[in-house]
Amino acid sequence: MSAPVRSHYRELMSDLAPAASPSVVAAASARRGESRWRVVARTAFPFLVVALAWEVTAHLGIFPRKLFPPLEEVAAALVRLTVDGVLPHHVLDTLLRLLVGFALAAVAGVAIGFAMGRSRRAEDVFLPLVSIGAPIPGLAYAPLFLLWFGLGNTTAVLLVAFVSAFPIIFNTWTGVRAVKDIWVRSAQAMGADNRRLLHHVILPGALPYVLTGLRLGLAQAWRILVGVEMLAAVSWGLGWMIFGAREFLNTDVMLAGVAVIGAIGLALEKLVFQRLEHYTVVRWGMMS
Repeated sequence: MSAPVRSHYRELMSDLAPAASPSVVAAASARRGESRWRVVARTAFPFLVVALAWEVTAHLGIFPRKLFPPLEEVAAALVRLTVDGVLPHHVLDTLLRLLVGFALAAVAGVAIGFAMGRSRRAEDVFLPLVSIGAPIPGLAYAPLFLLWFGLGNTTAVLLVAFVSAFPIIFNTWTGVRAVKDIWVRSAQAMGADNRRLLHHVILPGALPYVLTGLRLGLAQAWRILVGVEMLAAVSWGLGWMIFGAREFLNTDVMLAGVAVIGAIGLALEKLVFQRLEHYTVVRWGMMS
């Protein structure tokens, strides 16, 4: 690639993925610092309203206390299970299954989605299969996986990977197809090979869709994992704990498990996806 063409190529890539200037970053940081407490308060307000409504309902005795415990009993159960080491064991087992299954789904889903977006033959092969398999509820596959792979972690991990791959494939395929043809043709005309075309044009253009697919896939992974744990496919896990607590009407333990699932999901969203999004598509100017 000649020097003038290389210069034009870099300009094109900078247009596709512009980096924020220091002044813009500083101004944005200042605005975030000034409104940080307001953002925290706005985020916490819905939870406070729900907690207040829950407490009022619980103490009014509209429902039996055993079935609708106040939040202090749920918090006491959460502390008791944590101190006893039971809850950390359940959380660790569930997280290991989730991370392994979701990692398999992410790798396979992104690869298949990119192949479908770049190859008409791959699209003809995979799209009908994905279109048929995606609308089927994940739990409908659980009996088949239990018969094929038996009880245990293998079934849970493979089922999580299989079910959560569908939204990743769909969104990755959509993102690759959404990359403008003029970007691709301009880069090719300036001498970009397939590797540079993939790294500097297609991947940045499709990345917002890929991140959305990963978010949706993680939500699917959570749902199917808790469900398959409830089917006694494993001996430890948050789903197993919640289902076991139902047998003895330990509603406080059930709600403690639900709260932990929500907290882990929120932590993954804030600490993983938002940071990944910030260091990629936000810095590139593709999202505000």
